[in-house]
Amino acid sequence: MTANEGDTPPYDAVVLAGGGAARLGGADKPGVRVGGRALIDRVLSACSGARTTVVVAEPRATARPVVWAREDPPGGGPLAALDAGLRRTTAERVVVVSADLPFLDGRTVRGLLDALRESGADGAVLTDPDGRDQPLVAAYRSAPLRRESEVLAEENGGGLTGLPLRRLTARLTLTRVADPVAAFDCDTWDDIAAARARIREHGHVLDEWISAVKDELGIELDVDTGTLLDLARDAAHGVARPAAPLTTFLVGYAAAQAAARGEAPGGTEAVADAARKAAALALRWADEDQQDAEPGASAEAGSEPEAGRGGASDAG
Repeated sequence: MTANEGDTPPYDAVVLAGGGAARLGGADKPGVRVGGRALIDRVLSACSGARTTVVVAEPRATARPVVWAREDPPGGGPLAALDAGLRRTTAERVVVVSADLPFLDGRTVRGLLDALRESGADGAVLTDPDGRDQPLVAAYRSAPLRRESEVLAEENGGGLTGLPLRRLTARLTLTRVADPVAAFDCDTWDDIAAARARIREHGHVLDEWISAVKDELGIELDVDTGTLLDLARDAAHGVARPAAPLTTFLVGYAAAQAAARGEAPGGTEAVADAARKAAALALRWADEDQQDAEPGASAEAGSEPEAGRGGASDAG
């Protein structure tokens, strides 16, 4: 856990994943893959710090454990779905997101929670590139959310079916956080194509790949890609090209062993320590090669003796 995560107030998460996806021709939108991961799994990864994550939809296989809920009747709209999810939460703060946000990540979630705490507002919502509120990418205080939901239900004859979510958020004091990338949602196949193209751009592909691998392997670990890439470069240039992937594998293995034995304070620190040791070794290795390549360099101790200079036949 990083320092920022440790400072984040406890929260629960509600993920709304039960829409009809009409503009995708009725496709299973939460299951559509972007960057090798289902959209819902990308969102669940962003909310991995939640004490409880409630997904409002029919149960499905997910990369992380969740609590399932369903509005009654199913298909009753986002406000009814939010109310069903909220009933399964207990934290004083709740992050509410839809399941179609390919670029939502943990930093965005922490940013929303920080804005909620610092502002004293009832909720902190992301805004899209046009400055419009995105109430399904937000963090709320649970008490006013529950209170106003109950009032709305009474005004609507005892239920929330069919009511738009903005009927609820209009009753709350909100602070805004501008993050047009994280607010990007996938409503159409063109949106899906744009998301898939973006994560394969040079500036994003490594972070996206590392996140996908961690999810696939069930690893909860912050990876310093810069440190590992530097190590891979040193191993490839100072030893041999195949040394790069093998060395980074061994660093990961050593870090896991050190953390398991309690010799390192945590996964991130263990990786950094093992990487430093391996990088220093690679540099020493490269230095020796350079010394041996220099004209007139003296033989290292323990090297094969030159003919006629102290070999066994000269003894005595």
